[in-house]
Amino acid sequence: MNESLLAQLAPAHAPPPAGWWPPAPGWWLLLVVVLGLLTALLAWWRHPSRRLRRAALAELRALDGAGLDDAALARQLESLTRRYAVARFGRDRVARLSGAAWLDFVVAHGGAAWKDEAGRQLLCAAYGGQAEGDRAAWFGGARGFVRKGRPA
Repeated sequence: MNESLLAQLAPAHAPPPAGWWPPAPGWWLLLVVVLGLLTALLAWWRHPSRRLRRAALAELRALDGAGLDDAALARQLESLTRRYAVARFGRDRVARLSGAAWLDFVVAHGGAAWKDEAGRQLLCAAYGGQAEGDRAAWFGGARGFVRKGRPA
């Protein structure tokens, strides 16, 4: 080869570094997947049944610290569980239940602490009786029903 032609060539240099924009297709795919997961998580979190459960549990926490007497507490707990049941299971299924049928419904859907004497004491205190009750069992049954109660 001719040396004079080689001398006329420009000196060798490295190509310019790769820029950060536009990202490679893998980064676009990752962005789409992350946005999809965030959207699904937000939809799951804001689902009406979860919002209802969170509101009922917050009301239970407020009742736990309210310092009510047994009769007032029993009325509030029974009212809260009934409102939750109507909203969660529907008026047609829940509104006609009373007494033992209501307690059986609550027990069957997670409120196991209301199974025996505690549930009867709660209803007796809620509807005018002077029954002393196990407040821990009352709250346990209400919490269990709110946390586990789901329509079949």
